[in-house]
Amino acid sequence: MSQITTHILDTTRGLPAINVPITLFAQEGDSWNKLGGGVTNEDGRLPGLLADKVKLPAGIYRMHFETSVYFNANDEQGFYPYVDIVFELDAKGDHYHVPLLLTAFGYSTYRGS
Repeated sequence: MSQITTHILDTTRGLPAINVPITLFAQEGDSWNKLGGGVTNEDGRLPGLLADKVKLPAGIYRMHFETSVYFNANDEQGFYPYVDIVFELDAKGDHYHVPLLLTAFGYSTYRGS
């Protein structure tokens, strides 16, 4: 399993958000280095965001969710065209799950298990 996993749930519909582009970045000084990405599947998940063997060093990371793609596909006007979740990893190499709970006019996240 990838060290970092995610899923998106559309809490208005009570369904996974499918076909949402997601990109993972690592902060390097004042810039962001792209590490991986893809689109969510029918379960709202992005398997293989990173290769299973990749262990990230301690640092600050950003997951970029292109929510406008999802809202446009559903003929819905969303307030947030994208969501960036910035988080910090320690050096332990633990698994981090970063879910996104989404509506057209709000979102929330937490560190999952």
